[in-house]
Amino acid sequence: MENKLSINQWAEQDRPREKLRDKGAEILSNAELLAILIGSGSSRESAVELMKRVLSDCHNNLNTLGKKSIQELCTYNGIGEAKAISILAACELGKRRQMETVEQRKDLGSALAIYEYMHPLMKDLDVEEAWVVLMNQNYKLIRAQRISHGGITETAVDVRIIMKEALLCNATILALCHNHPSNNNKPSSDDDRLTQRVRKACETMRIHFLDHVVICDGCYYSYHEMGRL
Repeated sequence: MENKLSINQWAEQDRPREKLRDKGAEILSNAELLAILIGSGSSRESAVELMKRVLSDCHNNLNTLGKKSIQELCTYNGIGEAKAISILAACELGKRRQMETVEQRKDLGSALAIYEYMHPLMKDLDVEEAWVVLMNQNYKLIRAQRISHGGITETAVDVRIIMKEALLCNATILALCHNHPSNNNKPSSDDDRLTQRVRKACETMRIHFLDHVVICDGCYYSYHEMGRL
């Protein structure tokens, strides 16, 4: 009998988990994705080979697979109740995802929009925090990330962290925000220097620095609106 390699013996770049991690989920076949869910096959075949056989019996149609019962899936050597439940749960999630509407990202193309989004997160803080708001080229929010948490009058901000966060999520536009616990929205000289450091870093990385907004309760200061960016 021919000796078959288990998935753990495959070259790393061919293993389903490593392929997904390194190349993205879209490159994997349906059998490889399902193999990740069940984790292992049997002594006679790998998880990928097992799922290829199951899918073949379903005419390679995931809708048909999702209609199988736990008992039907358990007739395959290597699939027990837990694995069968995992497969059917994944099929159900896929069906529900298809029924969902695409989440609309917030448009944060103005200082007022940034203030209205960030104010609820910062209005009750008794110390300064700095956040970076990361956007795509259409000014749609990718995510907002807190980058520092500091004292009553200032907080230390590492510009490298801002750039790292922007690069990690492929942001092309960013805005900087921080609060003033004193509720005085006038920026300090330290705020001015930070703004210039971030501006220069964004120019180097070819990222559009939209604004630096000082968030207070009921008011804000925008470097962009004041013509300082």
